[in-house]
Amino acid sequence: MEVRELCEQDIPSCAALVAQFRVELKSLKGIVAQPDAKQGEAELFEYLDKGFPVYMAEEGGALLGYAVCKTDDGVVWLESIFTAPGARRRGVAKALFERAERLAAEYGEPTVYNWVHPNNEKMLAFLKKRGYNVLNLIEVRKAYEGEALTRKIPVGERTFDY
Repeated sequence: MEVRELCEQDIPSCAALVAQFRVELKSLKGIVAQPDAKQGEAELFEYLDKGFPVYMAEEGGALLGYAVCKTDDGVVWLESIFTAPGARRRGVAKALFERAERLAAEYGEPTVYNWVHPNNEKMLAFLKKRGYNVLNLIEVRKAYEGEALTRKIPVGERTFDY
């Protein structure tokens, strides 16, 4: 498996992965959706237009996953990381995440910052396995119209709807 930067010829395949990623994120909130390749492509171009590094994991000409890193004053945020369902449990996400960590190291930073849905148990376990376990930011917002908040998340002495 090779991890490399996105090339122009990768855009259609990567856009399909971005669309799948959005479907899986919505499912964490109980929302059923279908992949929208055009929206995936628009999101991908938005990342590229902003100069965010996009890394691909490839094997035998097939794209197995991607990672997008947002860089801001030398700080690296993992904007998104996704492994195609058929390629999971093969080290794809690990290789992509290690590339993000190398990018942070290139900036002289010791960590990659991660946005994670509180009920994304797989990602939380993935990060914990790599030594990431410090919570330092809470995003607070109003519920979206029609959004069903089904969980309570305790943080310190407060409980938040999710």
